[in-house]
Amino acid sequence: MNDELNGIVQYWKEEYSSHLKEYSSYDAGEQFRRVASIFTPGRSFYYIVNFHDLQLDELSKSVTKFVQKDYEKIRMEDLLATIIPEDLKGVANKEGVIKDFYNRFLSKEEILSYKVVYSYRSTGLDGEIKNMLHQATILSTDENGIIRHAFSMHTDVSHLNLSPNDDISFIHMDGGISYCNIKTDTGSFDPKNTEFEDNNLNQLFSDREKEIIKMLAEGHNAKDIAEALNLSPHTVRTHRRNMLSKTGYTNTAQLIAKCLVAGVINME
Repeated sequence: MNDELNGIVQYWKEEYSSHLKEYSSYDAGEQFRRVASIFTPGRSFYYIVNFHDLQLDELSKSVTKFVQKDYEKIRMEDLLATIIPEDLKGVANKEGVIKDFYNRFLSKEEILSYKVVYSYRSTGLDGEIKNMLHQATILSTDENGIIRHAFSMHTDVSHLNLSPNDDISFIHMDGGISYCNIKTDTGSFDPKNTEFEDNNLNQLFSDREKEIIKMLAEGHNAKDIAEALNLSPHTVRTHRRNMLSKTGYTNTAQLIAKCLVAGVINME
C-alpha cells in the first residue's frame, strides 16, 4: 500500500477506530440486501464498513466487476487501491471534510439524517479510467456519536460526460438543510466554502431545467430532448445557456458534474 492510501486508512483508524472500544457487527439481513440491490444497478457495488476495525460487514458480489481479487479476500484496502493516484489527495481531503462535518458540525441527533455524495476516478479491470460516484450514509453510532457503521455505494458513471470535481455534498434525507458543492481543499467543513450563497444548487433550476440537465447527462442532444419534452431544439439550447449562466460554468461537462454531486441528477 502506498503512502497516500495508507494515510487514508490511518486517518480512519485514528479518527474512528481508536474511539470505538467495543466491536459490534452490523446484521444487514436479507431485506436490507434486497433493497440495496435495487439501488445498486449493474455498474455499482455497495458495502457496510465497520469502523471499529475497518472490516466489511457486508459487501455486494458486484464488487468483483471492480476489483480483480477473489470475493472472499476483498478488503477495504483493495477498494481504496482502485482510486487513481492523482485523486488520492482529493479523496483524503474529502474524508477530512466528512469527519469534520459529522464530528464537529452536526449534533449527535442529526448524524443519521444525511447522505454524503462525491465523485472520484478509479482504474477499471480493463485498465481504463472510470468516473465513480460515491454515496454514503451513517447506519449507527456509539453513545458518544462516533460513527460505528456506514453504508457506502459506488457507481460507475463513466457514461456521463463529466469533468473532474473536488466538491462534496451533504444531503439531508428528510427535507432538512442540505450543504451542496462544498469545497474540500482545506480538508475541513465550512458551510460558507461553496460557490452558491444559498448553498443549494437544486434551488437554482426549474423542474424543466432539471429534466433537461438529466437528459444531457444521459448523452441526449438538443434534438432528442426537444422531441421527448415536446419543445423546440432552440428552447432546449436556451435552457442550457441559462443554466450555464446561472452557475457561471463554461461547459456542459462541468455543469453535469456539479449537478451530480449536488443531487440534482439522481442515479437510477
